[in-house]
Amino acid sequence: MLVGGSGTKAASSPRLVNDAVVIGTNLVFSALVSRRARLRELLLTEPGLRLLCPRFLFVELFKHKERIVRATELPEEELLEFLNALLTRVEFVDEAAIPMGTWMEARRLCRETDAKDIAFIALALHLKCRLWSGDEELKQGLRTKGFHSFFEP
Repeated sequence: MLVGGSGTKAASSPRLVNDAVVIGTNLVFSALVSRRARLRELLLTEPGLRLLCPRFLFVELFKHKERIVRATELPEEELLEFLNALLTRVEFVDEAAIPMGTWMEARRLCRETDAKDIAFIALALHLKCRLWSGDEELKQGLRTKGFHSFFEP
């Protein structure tokens, strides 16, 4: 089931989306703590681009909420407005829809770099779409294992 800003979108199985990208947690964190308006603009307004994310992002945001608030360069109101706009734009995918074999492949690809990214890699593999991440160490580790499907704005 995909969940987006307009409510729940029921689907028997996720549709393959080549115009979509899976956004990584670090990208969201960067947009929340930095004054880099260009990144926030891309995340919110890039035409024709669908942003997908596993529900695990909610866990990561909640887990690091105090650190985000301490580190942000944005006024609190602007931070909350951006977070609301982003969460409205992103389509959240239930990780239960991803087959076990895909999870195993995602684990193989990123277990040595950052196991917390497995859900994001699994989602990109499952939907055959690109990963948008600012984590250069992760991307290099994925490249060495044969994953090259990245979104580079």
